[in-house]
Amino acid sequence: MLRFLTAGESHGKCLAAVIEGLPSNLNIDIEKINVKLAERQGGYGRGGRMKIETDQIEILSGVRNGKTIGSPITLTIQNKDWENWKDKMGAEPLGENEEMIKPRPGHADLAGALKYNFTDVRNVLERASARETAARVAVGAICMQFLQEFGIYIYGHVVQIGDVKSNKVFNLELFNNRNANSQLRCLDDEAESRMIELIDNAKSQGDSLGGIFEIVVLGVPTGIGSHVQWDRKLDARLAGALMSIQAIKGVEIGMGFETAELKGSQVHDEIYFDPQSGYHRKTNHCGGIEGGISNGEPVVIKAAMKPIPTLYKPLDTVDMKTKEILKASVERSDACAVSAASIVGEAVVAWEIAYAMIEKFAGDSIEETKSNYQRYIEYIKTR
Repeated sequence: MLRFLTAGESHGKCLAAVIEGLPSNLNIDIEKINVKLAERQGGYGRGGRMKIETDQIEILSGVRNGKTIGSPITLTIQNKDWENWKDKMGAEPLGENEEMIKPRPGHADLAGALKYNFTDVRNVLERASARETAARVAVGAICMQFLQEFGIYIYGHVVQIGDVKSNKVFNLELFNNRNANSQLRCLDDEAESRMIELIDNAKSQGDSLGGIFEIVVLGVPTGIGSHVQWDRKLDARLAGALMSIQAIKGVEIGMGFETAELKGSQVHDEIYFDPQSGYHRKTNHCGGIEGGISNGEPVVIKAAMKPIPTLYKPLDTVDMKTKEILKASVERSDACAVSAASIVGEAVVAWEIAYAMIEKFAGDSIEETKSNYQRYIEYIKTR
């Protein structure tokens, strides 16, 4: 069984994660993890925090001489900004402390403070912050290295910012050509220019923008996930993982919501067979998943991100002590973080695909897992 936990606060000493269940002898390239962490910090519209932190992973356990050893893997990412916050965020009892009592609309501030009986909403916002996703990106980067052993690769790109939409459909060559130079991980350079203009305009008004990103997974074999129980359905797990990312408000797989407007004959993917490729489809409207099970086509998922709720032109809120109507607190924030969210999206999708692969092809070592996988692939070729 594969599982992980993250820990840490936005301005705490560090972020941490523990992964349990990866097989032994998996090669781990630390630099590839750091590359994904750097990508999460990039993207047009990001705020001042990204100029302070240069995220680097440290592996404390579970990896020796560049390979997993089957025991829990412990990861940490130090917060450089801790030095400016240790008096406020340390574990020791504080003296005089200025409480944050103006909850920000759109955040977990008020609901969390009421739930956990806090008068200082910082106790909520520090953990609710999207800074936590750095730990999940590190976890996902390790899962990507596991998946690559099976020829599975994951790609995230931005398809919409505000009301500006990309007109390009994903293909690997276009992604590889655009990814290095794109400021927003968008495949359409003309649309990206208009997206940047839109972000600049929102930022100048103290406002923020959301958008949509797409995750494409190539190389997923037929048969991971299951129809037999609700919590084993691959699409349900992927949707839940993406919805767990801060500020994500909608998820669709394949054609998604568009299917509600169409006839069945326009939606369902016809099935074909030939001796070389076996069973296959000429369309992929279902996004590579039918009945909760992967069908061998690329897995395609979109997620909608709301605008960042911390605004430099703050909205109205209520002082939790006096109940006076005031302007919300202002924390350092982004004008737009959709491109960064696409990196987090890649990571959480990698986790769920890895989970489903280990669930089906379990082994104590990567060699055993790959042997189980190969026998299965040979078996389904004969069906």
